[in-house]
Amino acid sequence: MSIYKDWLEAKQAERAMSDHRRQIEDQLIAELGVSEADEGSQTFKPEGYKVKVTTRFNRKVDGDAVQALADESGIGHEHLQALFRWKPELNMKQWQAADPSITKPLEAAITTKPGRPSFSIETVEDK
Repeated sequence: MSIYKDWLEAKQAERAMSDHRRQIEDQLIAELGVSEADEGSQTFKPEGYKVKVTTRFNRKVDGDAVQALADESGIGHEHLQALFRWKPELNMKQWQAADPSITKPLEAAITTKPGRPSFSIETVEDK
């Protein structure tokens, strides 16, 4: 058995188990009467178990829109600093195109770590 085939089988088993777990979670949501519209934690104690269910909402903020709306509404930027976290992200295309006299002084503010490699493996049938 090849390591490639092993990887494919493990990936397939992982997907199947993840799907199975999600089906069980859907059944739990229905059985416990969990409201997905309420953010926060709920604890249930069916016989012999303690089940804690946490519902979260994912929020994304359009920083440019927030700043424009604040300007239009006369909301000072000091309020934005208190209400929002500002996370600069590196635009690699622009960074690489910029003059080194601009990027060199900023390098100390950037930490670079290698990420874990990801794989996509498919079977190929011989013709």
